[in-house]
Amino acid sequence: MSAVSLDLAKAHMKVDGTAEDELISLYLEAAQTWCGNYIGKPIADLDPVPADVKIAILKLVSFYYEVRSLATYGLSVDMAPQGVTSILDSYREKWFTDGE
Repeated sequence: MSAVSLDLAKAHMKVDGTAEDELISLYLEAAQTWCGNYIGKPIADLDPVPADVKIAILKLVSFYYEVRSLATYGLSVDMAPQGVTSILDSYREKWFTDGE
């Protein structure tokens, strides 16, 4: 189960209708996976999922949605907006590894 519902993501992005549901669902899954990888554990392990983590996911979904056509023009962008990493930093388990 996703930490953020499709309906909430669509409301956040002010998307009406169902034409973009599959795409937004894909972005939701990707954003949740990215956030989990960034903090070092699955988002599902945060039970309940804190509101600020949900906001980070929403920001990342919005980012993916807004820049989806930039690849068509050959432009590159960062993988996540600064606000996302700032929110998630307090949930990171490990900042550096000792080579193990």
